[in-house]
Amino acid sequence: MRMTDIPPAFVLLFGAILLAAAKGKLRWVLAFALPVIALADAWQVIDQGRDSFVTLMGMQLTPVHVHAATPVFATVFGIMLLGGVLYAFNQKREIELPAAAVYAGGGLGVLFAGDLVSMFIFWEIMTLGSTVLIWSGKQNDNYGAGMRYFGMHAFGGVILLMGIIIVIAQRIQTGDADPLAFRHMHEMVEGWNTLSWQSAGMWLMMLGMLVNAGAPPFSSWIPDAYPQGSSSGTVILSAFTTKTAVFTLLTAFAGVDILIAFGCFMAIYGVVYGILENDIRRLLSYSLVNQVGFMLIGIGIGSRLAIDGAAGHAFAHIIYKALLFMGAGSVLFATGRTKMNQLGGLYRTMPVTMWCMIIGGLAISGFPLTSGFTSKSMVVAAITDQSALMLEAGKSNTYLVLTWIVFEAATAGVFIDACVKLGWFVFFQKDSGLRPPEVPWNMKAAMIGFAGICIFLGVFPGPLYALLPYKAEAAAYAKVVYSFDHVMTMLGLLLFAGLSFFVLLPLMKRTETITLDIDWIWRRFIPKFWHDVATPILGQFKTVKEAVLEWLPGRAMDEADLPAPLRKRTPGTWAVSVPVLVISVMLLAYLLVYFWLVPTAG
Repeated sequence: MRMTDIPPAFVLLFGAILLAAAKGKLRWVLAFALPVIALADAWQVIDQGRDSFVTLMGMQLTPVHVHAATPVFATVFGIMLLGGVLYAFNQKREIELPAAAVYAGGGLGVLFAGDLVSMFIFWEIMTLGSTVLIWSGKQNDNYGAGMRYFGMHAFGGVILLMGIIIVIAQRIQTGDADPLAFRHMHEMVEGWNTLSWQSAGMWLMMLGMLVNAGAPPFSSWIPDAYPQGSSSGTVILSAFTTKTAVFTLLTAFAGVDILIAFGCFMAIYGVVYGILENDIRRLLSYSLVNQVGFMLIGIGIGSRLAIDGAAGHAFAHIIYKALLFMGAGSVLFATGRTKMNQLGGLYRTMPVTMWCMIIGGLAISGFPLTSGFTSKSMVVAAITDQSALMLEAGKSNTYLVLTWIVFEAATAGVFIDACVKLGWFVFFQKDSGLRPPEVPWNMKAAMIGFAGICIFLGVFPGPLYALLPYKAEAAAYAKVVYSFDHVMTMLGLLLFAGLSFFVLLPLMKRTETITLDIDWIWRRFIPKFWHDVATPILGQFKTVKEAVLEWLPGRAMDEADLPAPLRKRTPGTWAVSVPVLVISVMLLAYLLVYFWLVPTAG
């Protein structure tokens, strides 16, 4: 059997089993070897460009197919997992590494999936792996956050599945030669604003992907779940779920204008909540939403340069966001604290962490000579190019002008919260009296390596541009990326943003407050609905009551096993039963679509 006959995802998925069984040094040898082997396998598949097929339940699936954006995403996924393993080298949690391998394997499987069924299977594997990764963090509310995370992604997954079923059924009815293919939904580019049976499946697919991307009104799952991981677990969590969603949206829905609106909202939302946030890992989670918003804007514009910009920015973002989470994790590891009002003066004893976080902050802001500049500026250029084309065609470009304003304002905003504010309150400003030693060598090595990538790709963007879907357009842009206008515009914008932070410094100081987000609705009303409405209704049916209210939750998690704060805060076992209810309702809706609506449409 050739190595290219093995789907790259399977290297990580089977490797997770070996990791769970291995002990001592062998465990770490496997942990470092798996991402290297998976990346080598991925690039052999990419170089050959040959599909692999398998028959399952009478369907011919394509678990290995190279999409236009597969090379850039697969490469950064492999780098990310390797860096994450290095950063996690000193942790003792037995389940974290196998869960990370399953999580990354699911993401890698989506990148190579050539059919909708394979894509969905790997999509759900990714959800399972990431949920366990959250639970392995052993933070105060990691069980509750993991259940909310799982419930949200189960909800999104069933929506995605319903869309896939409808799309496949429609293709079969129209005589499509390859009804299972995972490809661009070109019909959606022109018909997204017409809600009909013909577009319903594509709408559901897109909405299911947007849930994983952290789009409104579901953006709050990111700052709710990611800070509950361990120092190393959160680094890995930051990389795969949202960027896999970006990949699927780029592959299937590039050019769908509504994605621009989603992206603009996310860009502003992430900045506003990031400025209000006191916890450094929650702040970085909000800025993650902001950056994914930039990617959705590029996907929505849909030009070749915009698609290159979205894919390139995803690559750069995974690296610098992981670097920032590594820095935040190092602060947590060294001090046991993540609240900015409890930190300060750490530059004295943690200089490596400080400089690496500054580099990450400059990269996320798009500062010249960093990877964020060479990727983000492609999306800005695509916006202005598309606006000019609209004017030449005699069409209104107002929405693109507004998009450009939002993009630049959000860029300035993320510089304020994820670079200046974070660095100022954690490492400078007041002296908190903390004198923690610098973190272990492996954590420093991972941070220095990722900081080096941020600078290298900022100075020499050629290797990144060579991986992008449209290499000719990227190569042409490489000649003008450091034009005088580009550089001076960005420097002026960031200088103004930095000065405004210090002018408004009294308003920027954080206190121990709670910032209400949209998840307040889910936390407040879903449990209330379950206990006040669903329970009385289900109570009329003894069998259903015993199955849903008692037996299933009891098998999933005994109440005695719940953390004390969770038992005190929540009545009974609603944290388990609510996702059960959500999944049951969504599966019922799926059956309705499959057995009633699809035949009716035929």
